[in-house]
Amino acid sequence: MTYNRLNSLLGFACGLIATCVYIATVEKTVSWWDCGEFIACAYKLEVAHQPGAPLFLLIQNIFSNLALGNKGQIAYWMNIGSAVCSGITVTFLFWTITAIAKKLLNKDKQASLSTYLQIFGAGVVGAMAFSFSDSFWYSAVESEVYAMSSLCTAVVFWAILKWEVRADEDGSDRWLVFIAFVMGLSIGVHLLNLLAIPAIAMVVYFRRARQVNAKGTIKAFLVGVLILGAVLWGIIQWLVGLAAKVDLVFVNSLGMGFGTGIFFSCLLLGGLIIYGLYYSYKKQKYTLNTALLVLCFVLFGYSSYTMVMIRGKANPSLNNNAPDNVFSFLGYLSREQYIREPLLKGPYYDSQVVGVDSKTSYRKDKSEYVPFTQVDKYQFDKETFFPRIYSQDGSHQAYYRS
Repeated sequence: MTYNRLNSLLGFACGLIATCVYIATVEKTVSWWDCGEFIACAYKLEVAHQPGAPLFLLIQNIFSNLALGNKGQIAYWMNIGSAVCSGITVTFLFWTITAIAKKLLNKDKQASLSTYLQIFGAGVVGAMAFSFSDSFWYSAVESEVYAMSSLCTAVVFWAILKWEVRADEDGSDRWLVFIAFVMGLSIGVHLLNLLAIPAIAMVVYFRRARQVNAKGTIKAFLVGVLILGAVLWGIIQWLVGLAAKVDLVFVNSLGMGFGTGIFFSCLLLGGLIIYGLYYSYKKQKYTLNTALLVLCFVLFGYSSYTMVMIRGKANPSLNNNAPDNVFSFLGYLSREQYIREPLLKGPYYDSQVVGVDSKTSYRKDKSEYVPFTQVDKYQFDKETFFPRIYSQDGSHQAYYRS
């Protein structure tokens, strides 16, 4: 039996064992935390809490249909959905471990029996140990986003290792485009997957660099962080923010209908990407062409968020932030309703508010967007770098003092 066939069979076997155990131990009904909300939103395709998980809800809605009309079984079948995703995650984890083990041993496909035992033994032990770890098993048996998010992360890391082996072949960068698509899809599940971007940048650097050194390594890591920021803020929020400003001009200044500015922005963005692809192909600018393809496929995956605006306009019973227009949708994505927690600089727990910074936002009226002023952040009398004791809650303050 060849290495690839044995690798595939053992990977599927590990995933099948894990899936069977998860299904046998799955929650029979609604679990604690956000599961009840997600189950209700997936069943009726409603708008869940910010910043949303539209792809997760769409896939879980498919599993809800397996209840065959028995509403008492809907939660159970959505929990099964998480169990299946977790089992597939274990399969991809096995393949990731064996790929790394094979690289460490530096063996080709015609390795000896002892090498096979080392590689596949590492894969089985690692995948099975992870399968029954407390946190992963816990998320595998309930209808939460973490099981599907883990699957996206596992697929992305497996794919970058597939690229690493084939990096010198023609067309190998299609794996990078595939990774971009999976990451775009993962935005509609959970943002955790984006944290793999710096690691991917490091793999690309070590594989493609002619000479590896400390300066190049740091530079590659920083590029990965910049790409992460570009996706997290640029694509997810700023792109929608720009479309909101264009729609504001089209509606308030030109007297056109709601959404015309968004339609124009989408056409403009699509046209620019198509021209960029044509130009880079004609001029044989390979890096630019690949970067535009990556951007394009991230946007394809991210398009699952159209479900949020479509369902927001339908005004379902659970309609967080009512994202039926571009400004409320932008507030939904940027999680404006949550308390802002300081990271680099912020107040002490006993700091006093001395002022308020406000900003202008817009809400949809009958025929135009109406401006209103809202609190952006508070000004405090004393602040510190890297605040860790900052909560203004009375019980927290008493705990800090103790």
